[in-house]
Amino acid sequence: MILANANLILPGRVMRGAVHVEGDRIAGITEGTEVPPGAIDCAGDHVAPGLVELHTDNLERHIRPRPGVDWPHAAAILAHDGELASAGITTVFDALRVGSIGGAKSNYAPYALPLAEEINTLAAAHETRISHFIHLRAEICSETMLEEMEAFGSDHRVRLVSLMDHTPGFRQFRDMDKLKEYEQGKYGMSDDQFADHVALLTGIRARHGDAHEEAAVRLAARMGAVMASHDDTTRAHVEQSAAHGIRLAEFPTTIEAARACREHGILTIMGAPNLIRGGSHSGNVAAETLAREGLLDIMSSDYIPSSLMLAAARLASIWGDVPRAFATVTATPAAATGLDDRGRIETGLRADLIRIASLDRTPRIRGVWCRGRQVG
Repeated sequence: MILANANLILPGRVMRGAVHVEGDRIAGITEGTEVPPGAIDCAGDHVAPGLVELHTDNLERHIRPRPGVDWPHAAAILAHDGELASAGITTVFDALRVGSIGGAKSNYAPYALPLAEEINTLAAAHETRISHFIHLRAEICSETMLEEMEAFGSDHRVRLVSLMDHTPGFRQFRDMDKLKEYEQGKYGMSDDQFADHVALLTGIRARHGDAHEEAAVRLAARMGAVMASHDDTTRAHVEQSAAHGIRLAEFPTTIEAARACREHGILTIMGAPNLIRGGSHSGNVAAETLAREGLLDIMSSDYIPSSLMLAAARLASIWGDVPRAFATVTATPAAATGLDDRGRIETGLRADLIRIASLDRTPRIRGVWCRGRQVG
């Protein structure tokens, strides 16, 4: 296959030329507008590496489309997989929660291990369109994180572990009014139920939090997984992350934390919905603010897969630099998780490619290839 007469988004530059694919690899890159016989004429469309998504909760939406509904998992996984492919994502880290709370909060029942095994089984059978890895969201403020996480082994393809602490009044939801609005809107809690919820989580954090954090760091190392922090808010949070050997910070909530991450060599990940909406739904620092301050390294679609491409286009406009913008959704997340075979258009790497009709505010994807096979 040849994608010709395209504006190729290469490391550090955009070049008019062609990508030559043999099997599942990029066999060559040539410059110019020539369209060889049998090649696909991209007519000036951009061709970029396939997008790399490190943190998405999208699968949970397919598994549980309504409260109390548990959709057949294989069907949900394949629907999720197809949605990501259509959004230009060719590698995904499916974020699964480990850490549950007993009967008082049924929405937090265990589910991660069997779901991870189902994802891996489908991927091993080549039933998925794109590449899937497992990202464990280790809930520090829970009752069962330790036993749930200990059940995972080296064969579960856990490549990323993030330390989550959703204790009310800290990190993401320092503003208790914002937390109340979120919980009552999502779960329909009364004022009394919300007060009970806050008391429950605060008590769990006091009993288990420190031990869970230490265990998550230890178990991530045992699995050979990259570690990330989550919702760092203060310099102290970042210094604690650095002491754990963490080199990725998901969704820092303040510019103070983002600056501390830069000082400690920790890459920052921000949510694409935050960038597209113009701010955080939790009232935290805006992704655009970090972008303009030079403190944003990686974008994540978080809960809207199509937002990843939109974010790359938006960053290209903010920075006036297309390769830099696309690196936040391709080369940088790939390198940060040790995936050196993708994320760039270079000879010998995987033929994970996307054809984009426009880089205006609403880019249109005209083709997606994963390992040289068209999947979207």
